[in-house]
Amino acid sequence: MKILTISCWSHKIKYYLLSSDGRTILASGIIERVGLGGSFIRQSVPGREQFYLDMDNDDHQSAMALLIATLTDPIHGVIASSAEISAVGHRVAHGGTEFQHSVKINDHVINSIRQLQHLAPLHATPNILGIEAAMTLMPAIPQVAIFDTAFHLSMPECACIYPLPYEWYENHGVRRYGFHGPSHLYLSRRAAALLGKPIDECNMITIHIDRGVSLCAIRNGLSIDTSMGMTPLEGVVMETRCGDIDAGIHAYMMGALNLSAKEMELVLNNRSGIFGITGRHLARHHFVQAALDGDPRCKLALEVETHRLRKYIGAYLAIIGPLDAIVFTAGTGATESPVREMVLNGLLDCFGIQIDRESNRAVRAEHEEVEITGEESMIRTFVIPTNEELVIAEDVAAILSGACSDHRHYDYSFANSDFVPSASMG
Repeated sequence: MKILTISCWSHKIKYYLLSSDGRTILASGIIERVGLGGSFIRQSVPGREQFYLDMDNDDHQSAMALLIATLTDPIHGVIASSAEISAVGHRVAHGGTEFQHSVKINDHVINSIRQLQHLAPLHATPNILGIEAAMTLMPAIPQVAIFDTAFHLSMPECACIYPLPYEWYENHGVRRYGFHGPSHLYLSRRAAALLGKPIDECNMITIHIDRGVSLCAIRNGLSIDTSMGMTPLEGVVMETRCGDIDAGIHAYMMGALNLSAKEMELVLNNRSGIFGITGRHLARHHFVQAALDGDPRCKLALEVETHRLRKYIGAYLAIIGPLDAIVFTAGTGATESPVREMVLNGLLDCFGIQIDRESNRAVRAEHEEVEITGEESMIRTFVIPTNEELVIAEDVAAILSGACSDHRHYDYSFANSDFVPSASMG
């Protein structure tokens, strides 16, 4: 039997079909521009040429139907029918404080996720649409929700309560929740294995860098703080999100440009960050290369980005205490040695952090785990490609078998020292 993992965004569905243990990728794909016109599906199967098909999808249900049809296609698919799928794991952005671990989806779970939509409107709505579409098209197949926020519910109150009217927290759920939980979970378990220490004895900073960026402060294996907040907008500079800014800017610019709250939210989420500074949509590697080549705006954006990352590392060192490791991952973390050098440059004297430049610049393979610690460093540094899909698949398998409790106590395969990573799927 197989496990299907699904991540839904407003206009995109990303999916993987995995073996029952989650270790083997049978197929992976993405459907782009859902509801926008000009949509298409792109599917990869190991050992085959990539399959591409233009097909308009007006909504998530038609896109999900295309996904299933492609997986079961006699020529391009990998299964005879959807009956070969034992369960579907859905990545869900927001579980509030109710969901502290992954759960099998029922009416109560769907209703609870729907009630949390206001906490992550850009993410929760497509999450629900994806779940409902999958349940309609595959009604006999168990569906499981894996929450981005669950990993961070170990944060103490001093880290998650905002200095705002307390009744906002009590009545409206305004607090820090954090995101990228499956990624930070995977990184922390892999780093502990590479350190040769039990996870509950490990202190580290994990850094998930992709279109969205977040850091996590981990003490004794538990999240005690994270850079994203009530929504994924807070934190460091991202591709199109601003991250931390003066809250007074919102009211000032809404008045200056006569923007509605919805228009302002769109600017902060979709027209800010690196795009806001450069004024251009650039593929990540083109942006970094342009910065290194001296393009003024790209150079400034990269300096702002790395400055913010370095500042967060310093802050997290102050709250964690003695640190075992710093872990970089995902898009930038796995492929961009100049960014890592800029982030950690000059931290030897004040924090005892140094990277080996040759090891750092030698990182190439997407699935390669590499230690880049410098000779004089007191803190070890790793590049570990993330694998959120494996976390989702193992949670799904554990729930189906009745073995799942929560991430704090479950024995994930990737937490073992003999685990061999496959190509990154995160």
